[in-house]
Amino acid sequence: MMTREEIIEYCLTFPLAYEDYPFAKTATDKESTVMRHQENKKTFAIIMIHDDKLYLNLKCDPLEADFLRQSFKALVPGWHMNKEHWNSVILDEFCDVPVEEIKRMIGNSYDLIKPRLRKSRIK
Repeated sequence: MMTREEIIEYCLTFPLAYEDYPFAKTATDKESTVMRHQENKKTFAIIMIHDDKLYLNLKCDPLEADFLRQSFKALVPGWHMNKEHWNSVILDEFCDVPVEEIKRMIGNSYDLIKPRLRKSRIK
């Protein structure tokens, strides 16, 4: 299982990734962390506490999202997100998702939101 700090640290290894706290009620409130891409500000991970459990929301291809939900009990439709495109990993003592799989899903989520390179037009 990964901790909140380990998830943030791993997310920050991706190019132009940064952490944001848009839901903070005070300057020291870090209960919900949003990981974004600097160029387009799109979110690729949300780390939060819900029902006294650590949740990690990740963007996912809809076909893969359903497959993963069937493969792991700790993977559920994205809490408070579009259920078709987001999964939540419940990171508690019963989490059955291996760390390497969580890292792979973070990478996929990042790839889904990162800006695409535009093809230059030839004149």
